Amino acid sequence: MIPKSIRLMLAASLIPGALFAQSARELNINQAIELGIANSKNLKLSQNKIDQAVARLEVVNDNVLPTADVNFIYNHAEIPTSTFELPGGGSSFQLPKRADAFVGTAAVQELVYGGGKLKYAKASTKLLADVARLDADKSKEEITYAVINTYYSLYKVAQSRKVIDQNLESIAAQIKQAQRFFDQGIVTKNDVLRFQLQQANVTLTQLDIESNRKIINYNLDILLGLPEDTEVKITDPNGGLKTASSLNDYIGLAMVNRQELKQLDVQNKVADYNIKSLKANNLPTVGVGANLYYINPSGNFIPPVNQFLLPITVGATVSWNIASLWNNKNKVSEAKIQQSEITIQKDILSDQVKTDINRYYQNYQVATNKIQILETSIAQATENDKLLASKYKNNVASVTDRIDAETLLYQAKINLELAKADAGLAYYTLLKSTGKITQ
Repeated sequence: MIPKSIRLMLAASLIPGALFAQSARELNINQAIELGIANSKNLKLSQNKIDQAVARLEVVNDNVLPTADVNFIYNHAEIPTSTFELPGGGSSFQLPKRADAFVGTAAVQELVYGGGKLKYAKASTKLLADVARLDADKSKEEITYAVINTYYSLYKVAQSRKVIDQNLESIAAQIKQAQRFFDQGIVTKNDVLRFQLQQANVTLTQLDIESNRKIINYNLDILLGLPEDTEVKITDPNGGLKTASSLNDYIGLAMVNRQELKQLDVQNKVADYNIKSLKANNLPTVGVGANLYYINPSGNFIPPVNQFLLPITVGATVSWNIASLWNNKNKVSEAKIQQSEITIQKDILSDQVKTDINRYYQNYQVATNKIQILETSIAQATENDKLLASKYKNNVASVTDRIDAETLLYQAKINLELAKADAGLAYYTLLKSTGKITQ
């Protein structure tokens, strides 16, 4: 029976392993995308920019409201000379030694017509809020693609690891067989050593793949907002390769959905409102207002009856900066040039989008064709491996031929898995170029 003290030491030695054990979480590609979007710091920053744009819109809306202000003044005067005589020997006045007065004003002003500038400012600011939302949509697209790209990278190393593990199992069986043949005197010791050397080389490849897997897994944890020690268990993200539509279909989608093109359209509208606002400077402005005055010279905060004045005035103001008719036209011309620049930028971007989509479309076609070729090569490599295995058992083929055949087979299997992942990623890259990856 193990003493109690030793049992406690054994239990204590197991605690650190339990505390630092890596947690695992299985995620399909859609779940990974949802996590990446939900935990993205960039998207939170984009939302903050949207909130700022909406706040600016509210400020502009407040400018439409009437202005009002209230003032109240108290004055106290000390008068050293109490007698005041008019020049030329006229009558004189007796002044008090001190005096107090209260004066108050209240005013309300409303701009009735300002050439439409407030309306244009409101519309322009609303469009800028739309630009901020499009920025957020673009960030969402970028984050979605980053998650997909990293997910596929992890998938590729995982599939490569599976093939490598199968290869090592096969080599282990080959070593046992070669050792048995050596014991029977059928092969030389060199055959056993060659298989063992092959096993060492494949093991080194396995170590490299595992190192890459840990690096990519860590990056994916950061991207998804998961604890950094989480081991992500992934599923096949392809789910069957998609059949591509025509090239023109994807170009048409991009012309409608690309956020950058939408932003340029919105900026063109903003520039149009800017031109209208500048032209509005040539027009007169009309405002109405009301003023209330309170004059109390009695010196008492609450004056006696009939010892204060309370006039009310109502008026309208029309103003026109006539100089704007000749000093504003160059500003309008400059704004029109800026607007035409936006149109040119959209034309340039449209051409770039078309060339990008064509490149990604052709890449996807090549990727799918590679899969078909590699599937055929695997069938050929499998037959060759079986043939060389039979020949080696019958001592017809050399150990080098046997190892080469097996290496070709497993390399073809790895190439097929990588090609499938590359094709899936190429499809998502094509979708991203149309602005539809999040949909």
